[in-house]
Amino acid sequence: MWPQERDFISRPERYKYVRKIVKPEGCVFCNEANLGPKGKGLCIFKSQQAMVVVNKYPYNTGHLLVLPIRHVGHLWDLQEVEYSELMFLLKKSVEIIEKVYQPHGLNLGMNHGKVAGAGIPEHLHWHIIPRWNGDTNFFPLIAETKVHPETLEQSYEKLLPEFEKLEI
Repeated sequence: MWPQERDFISRPERYKYVRKIVKPEGCVFCNEANLGPKGKGLCIFKSQQAMVVVNKYPYNTGHLLVLPIRHVGHLWDLQEVEYSELMFLLKKSVEIIEKVYQPHGLNLGMNHGKVAGAGIPEHLHWHIIPRWNGDTNFFPLIAETKVHPETLEQSYEKLLPEFEKLEI
């Protein structure tokens, strides 16, 4: 058992996500695409074929998602123009994260399919996760809580000026 004097950090809003008690109508990514940048959502950049979204449940500060506008769940179903734009946005997003946050490294990846760990397998997306020396501490393991030095809104506002300069 845990010692009685240990403090606890509660994140009740996370429980709803984990237990799927609250499920938005439709695809959360398609909903973001409909809002677009500055539409009170987390979409920070939108082109004709793709968009960049600040992750609502980030692994680290500055965690972004790059995804197609079209609702597609398999890499092989992407059209060439979609794939090209996605790769361009992935590259530009990495450059912006490097400029804004100066991380020591980055994790780039996609969980393709439910068995591979995709939380939303029906709308494929790439993760860009900034990493710093020492960013993995005991909190995620013991308290199931990740400590972030800024809010999602602060991340959005910090990244937005660079994405506003982006042209496709």
